[in-house]
Amino acid sequence: MSDSNWTDRIAGERMAVDQRFNEQVKASSFSSQQWGLVMTAVEFEIENPGDPDAARIVADTSKLSSVMPEMERVANQGPMGGPGGDQSGSSGGGLLSGVKDALGLGGSGGGNKQQEEEAARLAQAYAEQLQEKLESNGRWKSVCEQAQG
Repeated sequence: MSDSNWTDRIAGERMAVDQRFNEQVKASSFSSQQWGLVMTAVEFEIENPGDPDAARIVADTSKLSSVMPEMERVANQGPMGGPGGDQSGSSGGGLLSGVKDALGLGGSGGGNKQQEEEAARLAQAYAEQLQEKLESNGRWKSVCEQAQG
């Protein structure tokens, strides 16, 4: 699998982008733990690796929906993994809220889609910053060659 090969070789650049990208994560609706979950579901690919001038890193976010239930669970946790003190974030709690959520009518259903869209936008912004980092380091062409196979 040549795609993972190139991603394995850019760990240093990923760490540098992670540090710089932290401010964008803080400005988002995600906690750092939730962003970590997002990043486990995102895979990076290089479109058109044969032409480094036209190539670009894109975030494959097709697996984001698989981490959304866990993201909600993390959001509802308080410090140290216990129940959160303010769980009124989605629709106020209570029996009616539980019934609405079970029927797919509660606030969390739409919130998940919004969060998923926000996560996809952030992941693509991360991909763009990663490409900029690789270009500024003079590694972009070699990374494209590695991605090409």
